[in-house]
Amino acid sequence: MSHIKIGSHKIGEGEKCFVIAEVAQAHEGSLGQAFAFIDAAAAVGAGAIKFQTHIAAAESTRDEAFRVPMSGQDKTRYDYWKRMEFTPEQWAVLAKHAKELDIIFLSSAFSVEAVELLKKIGMPAWKIGSGEFKSAELMRAMIKTKKPILLSTGMSRYDEVKDSVKIFQQNKTPFAILQCTSHYPTAYENIGLNVLEEYRSRYKCPVGLSDHSGTPYPALAAMAQDANMIELHVTFDPLSYGPDVPASVTFDELAFICDARDAYHVMAQNPVDKDKMAAKMEKMRGLFTKSVALAAPQKKGTVISAKMLAPKKPGTGIPFTEKDKLVGLRLKRDVPSDRLLNWEDVDRAKA
Repeated sequence: MSHIKIGSHKIGEGEKCFVIAEVAQAHEGSLGQAFAFIDAAAAVGAGAIKFQTHIAAAESTRDEAFRVPMSGQDKTRYDYWKRMEFTPEQWAVLAKHAKELDIIFLSSAFSVEAVELLKKIGMPAWKIGSGEFKSAELMRAMIKTKKPILLSTGMSRYDEVKDSVKIFQQNKTPFAILQCTSHYPTAYENIGLNVLEEYRSRYKCPVGLSDHSGTPYPALAAMAQDANMIELHVTFDPLSYGPDVPASVTFDELAFICDARDAYHVMAQNPVDKDKMAAKMEKMRGLFTKSVALAAPQKKGTVISAKMLAPKKPGTGIPFTEKDKLVGLRLKRDVPSDRLLNWEDVDRAKA
């Protein structure tokens, strides 16, 4: 299974890298902000915009601790999730807006109830977040839809990834695996680019990087290693408020990544034959290579020695590699040093 399809996008070997702009809770519960994220991601050329669908009553309790200290607006993390919720109608409006802008709409589901909600608005693929690798009931609900699954492995061991893949394979579920390290932000030494090829080799599936470094560099490096997918958290400004901001790239940086994606794809799809390319550059080769000229002006009748010859541009005359053929020949005319030496200048008979 070397390819999967998300909407109209074919993802896998030979295809353009699929870039996902991850919003998570950066919208701060504002529907207007959510619309703005969709607009910005579409404008820079991302393949998909991804949210997270949290239903507090279905996935959390008031015992859940905050991952990072918050502003105090929410007394508990349960309250925070509650504030982040959109209604089913609002999710449908967001998905419709993304479709109008020709960008894939995705949202990670964190409960079976969230899967059911998102299924009704036509979710084209599912994302299993790094913390959900043991959520068997969530995985079963996603598998039943027959849609592709993107498995993020930020907290998983190799054997746990293997177990998840086995379930996908048993159910003939299309899947891709994302290397991820659940640090916010992730230090470069913990990115794990080597894992991309390990996953690709072991599971014969599309692979990608879910990056939390907060910089463009891991994404660029992963694409240079033929990553099929890149997922990055995004923010409008590095001074914005939110727990994921330190692990996010700006939309200017995302635009640069998308430009790089397009450039990498063009290069990858156009292998170069050096001989054919050299033939196309024949005029350029003539300008930049060198031919035989005299190091100093010489008079008619002078017998040419090796010391008299020098390599000079352009390369349209006698190739300098053939200079030895001129040694010992006699000049038929005065020859200056500011032009190329040619065969008409010499008597072909040895002196």
